[in-house]
Amino acid sequence: MKTVYSRLLLFALFLTFDLIMFGAFVRITDAGLGCPDWPGCYGKATPLGALDAIRAEAAVRPDGPVTVFKAWVEMLHRYIAAGLGLIVIGLAVAATRARRDPAVKRPPGVWLAWFTLAWIILQGAFGALTVTLKLQPAIVTAHLLGGMVLFGLLVAQWSRIAGPTVMQDAQPLRRLAWAALAVLFVQIALGGWVSTNYATLACQSFPSCQGQWWPPMDFARGFELWRPLGVSADGQALPFQALTAIHMVHRLWAGLAFLMIGWLAVRALSTPAVRLYGQLLVALLVLQALTGLTNVFLDWPLVAAVAHTGGAAGLLGVVLVVAFASAVPSPARPAESRFGHTPQPDAPPRQAASTLRA
Repeated sequence: MKTVYSRLLLFALFLTFDLIMFGAFVRITDAGLGCPDWPGCYGKATPLGALDAIRAEAAVRPDGPVTVFKAWVEMLHRYIAAGLGLIVIGLAVAATRARRDPAVKRPPGVWLAWFTLAWIILQGAFGALTVTLKLQPAIVTAHLLGGMVLFGLLVAQWSRIAGPTVMQDAQPLRRLAWAALAVLFVQIALGGWVSTNYATLACQSFPSCQGQWWPPMDFARGFELWRPLGVSADGQALPFQALTAIHMVHRLWAGLAFLMIGWLAVRALSTPAVRLYGQLLVALLVLQALTGLTNVFLDWPLVAAVAHTGGAAGLLGVVLVVAFASAVPSPARPAESRFGHTPQPDAPPRQAASTLRA
């Protein structure tokens, strides 16, 4: 069924996925402060109106965060985010209208659509804090996680109207799917912490690090959450051992995530209702392994780094769909799908009904 709501939702999913990867591009190209104010750029709507200020800053600090290219990268990210916000508003309105339409067989969740709108407003606030707090790692990581949650909320909306309905043979996967999702979310948070602290190159070998299985690490400073970028809370430069600790924790947790999601993929491949999603999980795990190793051995190439972030979002979406498909229907309404409505028996033909009345 192609409605205004479903079309908007598909576009919002595409745009959110694109925005997550483009956010990684902004981070890796060091363009997060390309426009050091918010929501404009030196008080202007586009970098075109701020060219004099941008060039003056670039002349003073040629290697600094402000250049014309970085300003455009940062502002393009904001423009896409603003467009997505307008689409989510449209989704909330369309979901409310579609819910009242008796012709809609799998109505959208109105509360879910409006909660998604509230969430994207919160995400916008974190976007502003990312700039005003000068890329503080905790805020940047929270902004990344907020983007992943937004993507998950949109996947939940899609699953409700178009995804697989609750399948009896998929229900044994329920606990494994939700456990894998929890492990994956922690791994995404750790990956965000690696990226926002620029700790990717702390280890440039695998499976060892710096030629050792357990190199010198400073966990206390590495995971000191509330501090500026590159320094500890006491104002001292962040030691290399702290970056090593950040990298190694992400690497070790990746092993657990790989095992959990890999086991879920194996189970899904043997379950007809979600076999396609099992295949997608296998493909995404291979992508994550290849891009992760490429980041280590090839000095964090831009394409691999952005693809690694996109792969994480893809895993999140697929695991969520499997989790929804394996949900247990309410015992009070056993015929009801978690993503649709209670199937109704076919109405008797008009002629038969007339005969009965006669």
